Amino acid sequence: MTATPTKTSKSVPLHTKILSGLLIGALVGIAANLTLGGTHPLVVNVNKYLAGPIGAIFLNLLFMIVIPLVFASISLGVAGLGDLKRVGRIGAKTLGFFLFSTALSVTVGLLLVQTLRPGTRITPEVRTQLMETYGGDAAVRMQAAETSTFGIQTLVNVVTRNPVKSAVDLDLLGIIFFGIVFGAAITMITAERGKMMITFLEALNEIVLKIVDMAMKIAPYGVAGLIFGVTSRFGLSLLQPLAVYVTVVLLALTLHIVVNYSWILRLFVGISPLTFFARVRAPMITAFSTSSSSGTLPTSIATAEQRLGIPPQIAGFVLPLGATMNMNGTSLFEGVTVIFLAQVFGVSLSLGDQAIIMVMCVITAIGAAGVPGGSLPLLIGILAMFGVPGEGIALILGVDRILDMARTTTNVTGDLVATTFIAKAEGSWNASMVPDESDDPPARAA
Repeated sequence: MTATPTKTSKSVPLHTKILSGLLIGALVGIAANLTLGGTHPLVVNVNKYLAGPIGAIFLNLLFMIVIPLVFASISLGVAGLGDLKRVGRIGAKTLGFFLFSTALSVTVGLLLVQTLRPGTRITPEVRTQLMETYGGDAAVRMQAAETSTFGIQTLVNVVTRNPVKSAVDLDLLGIIFFGIVFGAAITMITAERGKMMITFLEALNEIVLKIVDMAMKIAPYGVAGLIFGVTSRFGLSLLQPLAVYVTVVLLALTLHIVVNYSWILRLFVGISPLTFFARVRAPMITAFSTSSSSGTLPTSIATAEQRLGIPPQIAGFVLPLGATMNMNGTSLFEGVTVIFLAQVFGVSLSLGDQAIIMVMCVITAIGAAGVPGGSLPLLIGILAMFGVPGEGIALILGVDRILDMARTTTNVTGDLVATTFIAKAEGSWNASMVPDESDDPPARAA
């Protein structure tokens, strides 16, 4: 008797609710701007007492979990690499490839967003109003960003003197360094005590992910409130740059798959990119439809073994590790989004700042949660580092679903590229071992 209501309550996917919240908030905000004007007392009061507080609560929930999410994820990731003592060079090669391909993807994204500059397509008047509206909370962080340079002192400051202070200041570099050292130290103590700490960190990580789930439940309302606040003040002035931003992200992801992955496959793996992509269609389609690297893992493993002929021990090691650590598409998305929002709000970023953003995107990709909205807290944390108002996240949340589908496809494809690379590097596979079979995809594991 209770099954029917439960099914009904879950019939509308979260991404549909978020998109609906975006559309409703945007349309009502634009209508208010066109009919009443952004400074009308009614519009101002709705923003002050209703839309603004709802949006602020949503943002605060995301800010609240940035530090525990980063610390737990990074510490667990590094502690898990204790397996390197047993798997030796396979683990080292896998991690090295992940870092290389992720850095490559972020570079493509940053070059493209800097070339097309979608955030600068808004008028100077609108940009000034945006900073007047949202720039207050970021003033302190702006001063810190302006005084920072990428050099020796930056590297020194990465080694935090006080992890608690770094947490309070939302200093992600300091927290990431502490998490790396903490995770490495876990591998150096006795296995029994190390297991206790890993169990604690796993529990902390699961708790944080549950809080992410809770935050995303109010996301449709938070997004509606945030986007109403923007569109009621600025009307249609921000819609065109948003369309260009989506195009930039999708184009960058496509270039990374078609150009970078093809180059790696041809030069280092020795397999035709056309043959490879034809063989891995099933996991690519699954990733696009589910937006989940973990959910695609059974299909990826089956495809690697049955369609590519990868040895099970290689596929069974690299692919699960890739599903949690190899986030090429997520890193690219974060880099493009940070630069785009900095352009929107008129925040100037030096080459050193952009280099730090690149490093942050590569590192935080390891800590990106594999759940809807899991990368948002990390993204907001990076924005805060450079004085970009967190409210700006409202501009991209409504279109994040299609971007999430595309970047998950990039992530999963990258995992399969990494698997073939490692198998070839270990001398346990080559392109001639690809089975000669039909193009029918393997049965998906239950």
